[in-house]
Amino acid sequence: MKANYRILVVDDEQDIVELLDYNLTKEGYEVRTANNGMKAIDEAKEFLPQLILMDIMMPKMDGVEACRKIREIPKLKESYIIFLTARSEEFSEIAAFDAGADDFITKPIKPRALISRVSAFFRRGTKNMIEKESITIKDLVIDRASYTVMKGSEKIILPKKEFELLFFLSNRPNTVFNRDELLKNIWGTDVYVVPRTVDVHIRKVREKIGEDYIATVKGIGYKFTVDE
Repeated sequence: MKANYRILVVDDEQDIVELLDYNLTKEGYEVRTANNGMKAIDEAKEFLPQLILMDIMMPKMDGVEACRKIREIPKLKESYIIFLTARSEEFSEIAAFDAGADDFITKPIKPRALISRVSAFFRRGTKNMIEKESITIKDLVIDRASYTVMKGSEKIILPKKEFELLFFLSNRPNTVFNRDELLKNIWGTDVYVVPRTVDVHIRKVREKIGEDYIATVKGIGYKFTVDE
């Protein structure tokens, strides 16, 4: 499953729901659906999606009102909400953003373009990322509280930046990040660090935990690999 990202699709047009459900599921996302604003709120409370794709014009409760109510739920304040609508009037966009939307996509929906947009949102940063304090993948246990890594019964101590790099990648398994993205998320924007620094840290982490965890994606960057 694609980094365990949860997406809620909300639309009263069944063909659109099925189209998005199929394509997003195919990409590895966990998907649930709803056909009106009221049901969307109920599903969102239970499912806690990191991203919601929601139509504006729907029966029972429209998307704008549903968005406002979802934004009042503490656990969903950081979820991304992208509106889907066939309406192109400017007031629709204004209403959507005023209600707390993060983006606005006009129908007809092109699946490949939408998948690209969704991927971009998940790669923007940490807003939608629900960080775990401890991650267990394969035979590794990566504990953020103690900054330690257990590989089986072996305890591995990593310097801070090496640990943060490993934790960041393992918290988003099978997601490819380029060097600039890793620099921004691990070293920040206030410190000047050359892209080569990422390569050096990746090499050092591999030397300590083994070569089978972090893969190089030629011409792009790195990813933490898990079986899908």
